[in-house]
Amino acid sequence: MSRIGRLPIAIPDGVNVKIDGNTVTTQGKLGTLSVTVDPVITVKVEGKEILVTRANDQRESKAKHGLYRQLIHNNVVGVSEGYKKSLLPVGVGYKANLQGKDLVLNIGYSHPITVKAPEGVSFEVLTQPALEVVVKGIDKEVVGQCAANIHALRKVDPYHGYGIHYKDKPIPHKEIKKAAK
Repeated sequence: MSRIGRLPIAIPDGVNVKIDGNTVTTQGKLGTLSVTVDPVITVKVEGKEILVTRANDQRESKAKHGLYRQLIHNNVVGVSEGYKKSLLPVGVGYKANLQGKDLVLNIGYSHPITVKAPEGVSFEVLTQPALEVVVKGIDKEVVGQCAANIHALRKVDPYHGYGIHYKDKPIPHKEIKKAAK
């Protein structure tokens, strides 16, 4: 049995789970998310837990078992707590500002770059103790993709450390090449 798929999903207080055919809808204080489950997978709500089971032991069913369990878990956590990713623009003159809901970045190019907030995502710019851009939302996939798009605007220079870093990821540094003596 799948190690991830067999784990029950705890339903926190304030979260409602509704199963309608193959669609699992979770509703909480932050919003509503839904996922359509493959017919091979069965989802049941028992008390304060969600149980995900599969119909057979074929390879494809085993893979989908863990996948859909994790997608449902991500939705439950998203509507109750939400997700956030922190990015650090590091460089001389790098700035980040909010203009309405959009993020305006000055990251070493000749022009400022405007990043539009996707549906369900909001930006926050913190300046203390250092400049930090926080991407928040209830859908883990959308938050992660939005943060990855911002990170890709200025890749990290491995020699100087300039670029847009993830806050929780170590900064890669290479040693500068030495001249032969």
